[in-house]
Amino acid sequence: MKTNPKKFPGVKRLSSLLLFFLIPLLGLSQNQDRKYSGHQVSGDTVFVKTSDGDYRIVYYTPQIVETSFIPTGENFNKKSHAVVLSPAKVMQGIEEDDNTLKIDTEGIDISIIKKPFQVAYYYKDEMVISEKEGFLKGKEHQKLNFNLEDKEMLFGGGARALGMNRRGNRLELYNKAHYGYEDRAELLNYSLPIVISSEKYMLHFDNAPIGFLDLDSSKNNTLTYETISGRKTYQLIVGETWETMVGNYTLLTGRQPMPPRWALGNFSSRFGYHSQKEVLETIQKFKEENIPVDAVILDLFWFGKEMMGTMGNLEFERDSFPDPKKMISRLEDQGVKTILVTEPFILTTSNRWEDAVKKEVLATDKKGKPFTYDFYFGNTGLVDIFKPEARDWFWDIYKDLSEMGISGWWGDLGEPEVHPANLQHVTGSANEMHNIYGHSWAKMIYEGYEQDFPAQRPFILMRAGAAGSQRFGLIPWSGDVNRSWGGLQSQPEISLQMGLQGLAYMHSDLGGFAGDNLDDKLYARWLQYGVFQPLYRPHAQEAVPSEPVFREPQTKRLAKKAIELRYRLLPYNYNLAWENNQSGIPLMRPLFFEEPENGDLFEVTDTYLWGKDFLVSAVMADSLLEKQVYFPGKDNWFDFYSGKKYKGGTTQTITLKEDHIPTFVRGGAFIPMAKPVQTTRDYKGEVVEVHYHYDPEKKKSAGYLYHDDGTTPEAFEKGAYEKINFESAFNGNSLDLKIEKEKGSNVTNEVQLIELIIENLERPVNVVWVNTLRFTSKNFMHNGKLVIPIRFDNNITTVKLEF
Repeated sequence: MKTNPKKFPGVKRLSSLLLFFLIPLLGLSQNQDRKYSGHQVSGDTVFVKTSDGDYRIVYYTPQIVETSFIPTGENFNKKSHAVVLSPAKVMQGIEEDDNTLKIDTEGIDISIIKKPFQVAYYYKDEMVISEKEGFLKGKEHQKLNFNLEDKEMLFGGGARALGMNRRGNRLELYNKAHYGYEDRAELLNYSLPIVISSEKYMLHFDNAPIGFLDLDSSKNNTLTYETISGRKTYQLIVGETWETMVGNYTLLTGRQPMPPRWALGNFSSRFGYHSQKEVLETIQKFKEENIPVDAVILDLFWFGKEMMGTMGNLEFERDSFPDPKKMISRLEDQGVKTILVTEPFILTTSNRWEDAVKKEVLATDKKGKPFTYDFYFGNTGLVDIFKPEARDWFWDIYKDLSEMGISGWWGDLGEPEVHPANLQHVTGSANEMHNIYGHSWAKMIYEGYEQDFPAQRPFILMRAGAAGSQRFGLIPWSGDVNRSWGGLQSQPEISLQMGLQGLAYMHSDLGGFAGDNLDDKLYARWLQYGVFQPLYRPHAQEAVPSEPVFREPQTKRLAKKAIELRYRLLPYNYNLAWENNQSGIPLMRPLFFEEPENGDLFEVTDTYLWGKDFLVSAVMADSLLEKQVYFPGKDNWFDFYSGKKYKGGTTQTITLKEDHIPTFVRGGAFIPMAKPVQTTRDYKGEVVEVHYHYDPEKKKSAGYLYHDDGTTPEAFEKGAYEKINFESAFNGNSLDLKIEKEKGSNVTNEVQLIELIIENLERPVNVVWVNTLRFTSKNFMHNGKLVIPIRFDNNITTVKLEF
């Protein structure tokens, strides 16, 4: 948190009178015009009355507080599209003297100076942030502004390519595509009103309408949220660690449901497959080449032969797809799921236009007639996703196709891509509803599955969303990135930023989407990076194939190796999905999670953590022969391929290899891995490898394997899971390992055998004890490694290695 001169030692023990003397010394800007006129407490809510409006303050936890300003003459709008947590009783007391009102809690304290008026927030005896002038009303925007410190860095604002530290930018809050972007994109499909400080606090401005997020563009230490209308509400979130802060935010706005396990496999996708024959032949190529694949995505040609004039048909074009049900079934028999792209635009030339007009499901003009306009694909109307009747109409289409066997959905153009300001939704204008359109669309599909397919985990890929969209299972991607090294360069930044903002499945079109650039080295490096991003989905314009099966032999070989590693890491990656589901922690994590006080790491994006135990350094430039990699200092790290050891806290020069990017494993880590499979359907979990990366400097460590059937919603909460816990302890002469099975009350699909593989042994092992049985190491040696089978005759197994 903040340091001197803003630190107040023992602030909880200071009297309000002492606060009165200290706070004016801070030299912060204050609102000279706003006058304090009193306060009252109603239940768990504090109302602070001023000359031009009321503050409404409510706590959700000791580390989450919400403040709303309600200008005189306005009523408070309680509706939030983001927050799902209920307020809690947190306040311990309120102190007041002639010039100070102090709200005391076990977490965030609030100090309100009456004259000149100012609101300031404290945590652990230190100031977190303070309002500058608070609410201001300008000619075009209503504003909330805050004081910043000179040196703090600012993250957030959604998906952008600006560098990790976004301070100095005025970010438009308007979800919008940027076709063919590379290493800079000021505005993309997810523009979230979220600010995250290097000082470990987060501000979420809980309001839907469009506006701006000004991150000190005037360089006067001011953070400003600007909006055209709506709520003047923000939540302040803090935490002891980065993990805790992100966890608190996702507690507030909802956690990501577990995806189906198949979603962690490889996708076959392009823009787009023109026929049923082409789809089946493409998947057959994957099978012939023995390249794992789990899903195929049908872009817009599934409902029309031409790109123009057919959007909104939302039914299979039977000339091109004569028997879609049979096609879907044939793919399913091969372990391949079918996903369809859909858009919210109903063209006036589509076969659903008349029905949409008749059912009154379209957004309107001010006279109540369907609002029509031209955009790239034709003359169109837009489904009013905020209207209950429109949601029902739209969902019925999804329901019918799901009953045909469709396993997942791609919601494209959902910003919406073209959204005229004069268009009216049932709940407000286009500009008021624009930024939560994709969010509400994902909500419709998610709730439809809950109602009509409650035994199925939905797969919902969306190009646009809002704060809190993760709770609907929304999986974001980074839009139409250029097929170039510049395009690749921005991808880790976007994913790392979005993980901090709750949307932890942000990923890219592997290989790049836009342009007909054929660069085999770029393609291979992008797919190697993709092993360690949340979704593995090559996708591109069709002139240059995105699928590895259509690339030249050497590139195909490199792609296949990357994809096979992705499948080998399936149990580890599934662990990450479960961690995210339970705690909100992202799958991709910045290095500063590991060393929060190391300011040099705040802007590093090319090297990051994949989960807790992998350190990955992407190769994002052509013709590199080596690169510098920093190894975080808490532990040592081992090259995943060679086993070479690197000391934590050091920067090393790594020689690059053609067939993989630099990848390292934490000393003492337990890494669960699968046997080779061609589809996740073949992974049952009965036999799992667990690689223990021995490091004599790591005296104790722990890990686990989470396992369920991969399909049941809320399997953990229903007890339909098991968790294998691992512990290690090294005392210099022996290594003790403990493996313990934890079973849910309704588990059916169990792990039968763990193959415990000891990596990086530096000296001979004389004796191996498995429970009370004594063996020589020769009993377990395989290719120079100890491979010890662990069968679960008992729930606890102990292994001791004596050196």
